[in-house]
Amino acid sequence: MSKCKHATIVRAGLAAGLFFSLFCPASFLYADENSQEQNLVQGLPNFASVIEKLTPVTVNISSSKTIKSGVSQFGEPPVGGPGDPFRDFFGDDFFRHFFGGDPNREYRQQGLGSGFIIDPDGYILTNNHVIEGADEIKVKTNADKEYDAEVVGADPKTDIALLKIKLRDGDILQAATLGDSDKLNVGEWVIAIGNPFGLQATVTAGIVSAKWRKIGAGPYEDFIQTDASINPGNSGGPLFNLRGEVVGVNTMIYSPSGGNVGIGFAIPINLASKIVSQLKESGRVVRGWLGVVVQTVTPDLAKSFGLDNGRGALVADIDPDGPAAKAGIQRGDIIIEFEGKPIREMSELPLMVAETPIGKKTTVTVLRDGKKRRLPVIIGELKESRQDEPASEDASRQLGMSLRDITPELAQGLGLTEDSGVLIVSVDPNSSAEEAGLKKGDIIREINRRPVATTSEFYEALGKCNADDNILLLVKRGRAALWLVVKPNN
Repeated sequence: MSKCKHATIVRAGLAAGLFFSLFCPASFLYADENSQEQNLVQGLPNFASVIEKLTPVTVNISSSKTIKSGVSQFGEPPVGGPGDPFRDFFGDDFFRHFFGGDPNREYRQQGLGSGFIIDPDGYILTNNHVIEGADEIKVKTNADKEYDAEVVGADPKTDIALLKIKLRDGDILQAATLGDSDKLNVGEWVIAIGNPFGLQATVTAGIVSAKWRKIGAGPYEDFIQTDASINPGNSGGPLFNLRGEVVGVNTMIYSPSGGNVGIGFAIPINLASKIVSQLKESGRVVRGWLGVVVQTVTPDLAKSFGLDNGRGALVADIDPDGPAAKAGIQRGDIIIEFEGKPIREMSELPLMVAETPIGKKTTVTVLRDGKKRRLPVIIGELKESRQDEPASEDASRQLGMSLRDITPELAQGLGLTEDSGVLIVSVDPNSSAEEAGLKKGDIIREINRRPVATTSEFYEALGKCNADDNILLLVKRGRAALWLVVKPNN
């Protein structure tokens, strides 16, 4: 190649680099002097040196548990699952003949996930759903060393679990550096490392698509959304920034196909760290309690209360012995601030209260009859039988499922034919919902012969059921409709 031609190529590369330096300055963050020229040409960060340091902190987690199931080798039948009235009518022999499987047969269910080392003494952070109900948990490091793991503690409400492995003589673990997820910016580069489909130490990269996402997965959610490729098996793995700090715990995806479509969610590391500290200290999580049942302030409700917008959390009910009642908070109040922090959406309040120390004296600002009132309140301790969240939503969680209203945007994202309705977004393992045969993606049409089109209507109908009543649901699954009976666990 002639010197002239070579110089032209270099100038073209530098010109391209100048363009990216002007319009994409974030592309050059953390680039050292040797890699800067390459980045100027490519216009993208070089992840290689960062990933080399990060891969050793990520681990593969495999779990197994013994369960009973009548599932045949071809999967679950469209009807006839546990608790199905058709099975009660036709009998087990009918379904065993046509679908196979023995409802009393036990088999080992295997699970795969990811995790990362947070302490060189052998503490591993992962998702609760990766290890929930497991009889045996194995952790495999990037150095191909395998260890038995025990659960130090788990918190299903935030889907966080802490494991501990026993190191052998001479073993040295590299722990991850935890970052500050509050400082994460939308558009910032992030890296996910995990074991999608069992493929160990798989690296993907993308950007932060959004922050503070509420997707109906639980009472204390505050997800980071990313388009870094996340697939089954990535659950529990770390989400890094370009400084090599963990900023999130990869947890779930939205996907009509079950594979990555560029919409993944991670638990912010700041939230996860608070949970881990309590699990490490006592094996359980202690949360603050206000003693109110709250609901979303819809546009219609906002208008009824004389508000310009639907901000805040509407108090639907109050525990007469709770901190809110003692502070003078009343049914119909709209909580607009907690500890001086504005409540934009109802879902923000439970997390704020939960993270408040027990016994702390704080201030709650409410709107009552169009006027603001600042009320002092002393935070109590949340017991497992009570939560500062919609009571009816809590009832659906006790059945073992999470629901969400179908919107046109959600329907388009999930490939649904309906643009309204009640969607099951998750079903807990070994729950009443799972035993009844309900599945993630089912759309609830009726409850006890009463049509429902929104989660509010579902919760209202559910609230009228007695604690030990069987619940008859009509659901749509794909193009088929079927009746299922949910039997609450007493």
